Amino acid sequence: MNTVDLSTIEVAKEVDARAMACPGPLLEAKKSMGAVKVGEVLVIWSGDAKTKEDMPRWCKKVGHEYLGDLPGDGYDMLYIRRMK
Repeated sequence: MNTVDLSTIEVAKEVDARAMACPGPLLEAKKSMGAVKVGEVLVIWSGDAKTKEDMPRWCKKVGHEYLGDLPGDGYDMLYIRRMK
């Protein structure tokens, strides 16, 4: 398990996908990844609980690093490091 303190990570871009149902947040992550440089971190805000299952699988499949998630007020913040 990752031991990174997510609250201290410098974030390059945040995407608010809280109003979207699955697969909306995942599609937003795919679209937004091009806006961050390799090594930078993208945060997706999602109100869909399924996103917490889907995002790590997608990251593994495409070669990005899923750093984890932090709970918000009725949503989650999912942290992804662009690796390629």
